[in-house]
Amino acid sequence: MTSRVGALALVLALALSATGRAAEPKFDGAAALKHVERLVAIGPRVAGTPGGQRARDYIVSEVKKVAGAQVQVKAFESDTPHGRMKMANVVAVLPGRRPDVVMLAGHYDTKLFKEFRFVGANDGGSSAALLLELARRLGAGPRDYTYWLVWFDGEEARVSWTERDSLYGSRRLAAELAQANKLPRAMILVDMIGDRDLNIRRESHSAAWLNDIIWEAAARLGYGRHFLRETMPVEDDHVPFLKLGVPAALVIDFDFPPWHTADDTLDKVSAQSLAVVGEVLLEALPSVELYLSRTTGGTR
Repeated sequence: MTSRVGALALVLALALSATGRAAEPKFDGAAALKHVERLVAIGPRVAGTPGGQRARDYIVSEVKKVAGAQVQVKAFESDTPHGRMKMANVVAVLPGRRPDVVMLAGHYDTKLFKEFRFVGANDGGSSAALLLELARRLGAGPRDYTYWLVWFDGEEARVSWTERDSLYGSRRLAAELAQANKLPRAMILVDMIGDRDLNIRRESHSAAWLNDIIWEAAARLGYGRHFLRETMPVEDDHVPFLKLGVPAALVIDFDFPPWHTADDTLDKVSAQSLAVVGEVLLEALPSVELYLSRTTGGTR
């Protein structure tokens, strides 16, 4: 049986030989930053609030502009420390030649703070915006695998982070997909990726082969200075899927001093950082598809 390292080396070799050089994907960081601006203009976007609803409406309206995208709003209710609350995940389906699914995801809610006005430009805004531009880019061409772009609601804890008070949207969707036997073949989660001083470490719970592919893509594009070799554990929306056996990776810059403060504002987010992450993901996805096809046959 081919080892994971051997299979990954084969996939990377095939991906490079297909073009003779690294691919040159184009991701519009300025367009992604415009989405951040519009989300921040809404104000706080806490799950279960009018601000959260307005953010969801904006995401849905933008996804509907993507050619071939099928948009679903998956409403649900969750028990929280503040009682039972209504939330909703947004799922955009971009059908491919095969039904096997690669999921790209992030959260669009912001954390509840009563002491100050928290607009979450990076924490909530950057991930939602990056996914919108990824949807536009992926919708522009033919696809082998089917892509789901998912905006999770309720990632943030209402009070303090526990297994029951956090990850409301991802826990709900993972359970629903598992029950329907429709879990994705792989998942890449983005969070807090707009920081002007971009330093992304390898998240240690993530699937090693997915991390390898993403970091190799960053190196090929000359972005190794932003994708560091150090590791750190972060619990985020990928965890419910990892627990169900889905290979998942988290791309996050957790070294962000304004995290969960009133200073997480638009001026802390960079179009260049958004472009770096977007280009790396677009560069990595063909290798992800090849790895899945070569090691699993590509069929669930």
